[in-house]
Amino acid sequence: MTIQQAISIRKSIRTYKDEPISEELKSELKKYIENAGVPFDTKQRFILIDTDITDKKVKLGTYGVISGAKTFICAAVEPEERYEENLGYAFEKIILHATSLGLGTCWLGGTFNKSGFSEVAGLKENEIMPVVSPVGYTGEKRSLIDRALVMGAGSKNRKNWSELFFNKNFDTPLNKDEAGCFKDALEMVRLAPSASNKQPWRIVKDGNTFHFFLRRTTGYRGLIGFDIQRLDIGIAMCHFEAVINEQGLKGAWIDGKSEFKNVKGLEYIISFKIAD
Repeated sequence: MTIQQAISIRKSIRTYKDEPISEELKSELKKYIENAGVPFDTKQRFILIDTDITDKKVKLGTYGVISGAKTFICAAVEPEERYEENLGYAFEKIILHATSLGLGTCWLGGTFNKSGFSEVAGLKENEIMPVVSPVGYTGEKRSLIDRALVMGAGSKNRKNWSELFFNKNFDTPLNKDEAGCFKDALEMVRLAPSASNKQPWRIVKDGNTFHFFLRRTTGYRGLIGFDIQRLDIGIAMCHFEAVINEQGLKGAWIDGKSEFKNVKGLEYIISFKIAD
């Protein structure tokens, strides 16, 4: 399965078959998790938790959002500069790999019992656990709460290119013809998941360099203990670089902050420069 196929078919699964993941798939997922690379130098680790072998005294609750899941992927991170972008980038890589293995997943930020998961995962004093995801075989029939959440999320509604991507400056929307060989990478960014489907990323193409900005949604910063929209930017970064690499191109993340510090209403995050 290509990365574009994984991105295209990935969706949030909240209802799972009541059966454990095969040992073969679990081993493959663990191996991938251990080697998931990130663009920035922050500390994070990812843990697979099996509910069947967990101490029953510890409640691994998801407030009724998830049903049937036997295994969870948990993210433990040390809060420092750029940890949200790194977390979004790495966790989405893991999510997409699980998708390629035929497994369902679902990003959970505020709808899980953090104390229970933290205890089972052995969270260290200097770590926090911003997100987890169930991982398993997709259930044949969605639960009532699952169907309600799907309808409320509006995840099928994506912004148009003209709202997300720009050519050299924010006065000139970028069309698909102008994007050239980078069209697929940008389209896969457009399809990326984000909190409440806000799609807060904005990208300016300047030749072979792509500048990533954040347009904030009022009230989201710090709502659940971390900057969830910077995490969304990390997901967009993951999609963009993964597709670029799949097409045989290479590049690097570079910081051009001084150049964009006065862009009104937007926060400059990072740039990706395609190698010559």
